Amino acid sequence: MDTTPESYLDLFPLEAIVYLTPDSENVLEDIDPDKVYVLGGLVDESIHKHLTLRRAREQCLQTARLPIREYMVKAPNSRNYHSETLAINQVFDVLSTYYETRSWPAALRAGVSSGKGYVLPDTAEQ
Repeated sequence: MDTTPESYLDLFPLEAIVYLTPDSENVLEDIDPDKVYVLGGLVDESIHKHLTLRRAREQCLQTARLPIREYMVKAPNSRNYHSETLAINQVFDVLSTYYETRSWPAALRAGVSSGKGYVLPDTAEQ
């Protein structure tokens, strides 16, 4: 991983950038090595719905979301809390594990904590 103070918009062609946001209607099905994935992150105590999606659209970028709904189920919990919004390190863990294993269930198990209210179907009743 490289870090730079420069904007991704200045470093990569727009068509190569995929902005990851939980509000995207597009599901990330595979990682394309020719694409650059931007993890849309906010440093805030509250969730601002669609803020990262709006930012990506303003920049004319492709968007995608992790396939949480496609591979996980809502776990019953006392707070009835379910969130697909992950911290940047969790998204990075999911992507890294998927890249290594090519398995979304393994990747989501690695990055989505049970506190988010989602579990893999094989663990839903445990």
